[in-house]
Amino acid sequence: MLGRPAGNGTRNTGEGDCLMMMRLGDLLVERGVLSMEQRDAVLEQQRMSGRPFGLLSEEMHGVDPRDVELAWAAQYAGMAERIDVSEVSPTRDVLAVIENRQAWQFGLLPVRFEDGELILATTEDRLARALRFAGWRISFPCRFAIASEDPLMEAIERHLPMAGLNARSMRTLRLAVDL
Repeated sequence: MLGRPAGNGTRNTGEGDCLMMMRLGDLLVERGVLSMEQRDAVLEQQRMSGRPFGLLSEEMHGVDPRDVELAWAAQYAGMAERIDVSEVSPTRDVLAVIENRQAWQFGLLPVRFEDGELILATTEDRLARALRFAGWRISFPCRFAIASEDPLMEAIERHLPMAGLNARSMRTLRLAVDL
């Protein structure tokens, strides 16, 4: 079961101001997936039917569900807490929630339990996969915090080691895949 993003719905930019959550339709327009006219047509249909924006976008305009998922993950990331995982020390019970292999596979570090929810750290670009994984694998509410790639992989290496893998090899593998 997934809960709300870690944080308060705004993202501090470090310049004294906060970014409010961007609407899914606006994100899809910004990414070139929908035109403004298509977004407005989906919004009108949503007002009449009460159905989810993403689903209507798929049905009305043939939007790929993956595009909806990535925009939704970006929306979620915009609300999520930012975390420096180099400063966290998860307890054994927190780390035991997932297997070491899963931590490496999904770029996911269990951080702490807070208010009955598990806080998990991942990167923004891994968030969609991490959300899917948590939805089918973790049986209690989860919240996600966003970490930087290198510190996250180093923390996973430190807390959930796996023979033959380290942060440097994962960085090299990711670079090769991104080419």
